[in-house]
Amino acid sequence: MVQRHILLMDGPDHKGLIYLVTKILFAHNQNIISNDEYVSPSKYFFMRTEFEGEADVTELLQTLQAELPAGLNLRINPKKGKDIVLLVTKEHHCLGELLIRYAFNELDATILAVISNYNTLQPLVGKFGIPFHFISHENKTREEHEEAILRTLDVYRPEYLVLAKYMRIITPEFVNHFPNKIINIHHSFLPAFIGANPYRQAYERGVKIIGATAHFVNNDLDEGPIIAQDVKAVDHKQTASDMATLGKDTEKAVLSKALKLVFNDRVFIHNNRTIIL
Repeated sequence: MVQRHILLMDGPDHKGLIYLVTKILFAHNQNIISNDEYVSPSKYFFMRTEFEGEADVTELLQTLQAELPAGLNLRINPKKGKDIVLLVTKEHHCLGELLIRYAFNELDATILAVISNYNTLQPLVGKFGIPFHFISHENKTREEHEEAILRTLDVYRPEYLVLAKYMRIITPEFVNHFPNKIINIHHSFLPAFIGANPYRQAYERGVKIIGATAHFVNNDLDEGPIIAQDVKAVDHKQTASDMATLGKDTEKAVLSKALKLVFNDRVFIHNNRTIIL
């Protein structure tokens, strides 16, 4: 099978960048499958190039670094599914969606394991033959609990962590182990409706839209770079329960969309924003 790779490049814009990259790939007998680029108003350049052919990736990357202007961030990734671990608590809707997509090869990832601070979802995960690790937070400090999770993650060494409704705040120390590699999903009511029963709060306020946001996790809790969002219209006829059901469906769809973008190397992070090619 012909190898496929993805070249990701970002940095200050220069004339002729696309020409130089395509010339180098041609010289290395590579066939470009797709190419997407964007230049921001501040003249910062982003490019994603998918190519195929037998290649010495190390040599190709060295050539690109030598012949392109200095100051560019370059990386070449094989086109393959990512290795991930899911973190969950008690809610099943996002977890169930990802497990089904994984079972039917629609996730572009391998779920190595599921970790939870409750054992509620163990029977569901067991149906898919995926390791489930119950790591209770009871009688542990937040740091002790996270240390136990990190010890388990060291066994799997995932490329990404997915918080599929993991309802615990994680510390900056934990985040630092996986910079820009933790993806979270939450309802878009934040910060207007924080805490318990957000859909009840939204219903009582008479909101007209509900939605969901998928984002990378950084040290500012729910203020990390946004990957995908969606909203659905609601009105006075819908109960708080109706809104919760619609919200969960939206969360599932938004998280799945965000993961597809990330796992296909389409997301750049720049100044706490995402550029998606």
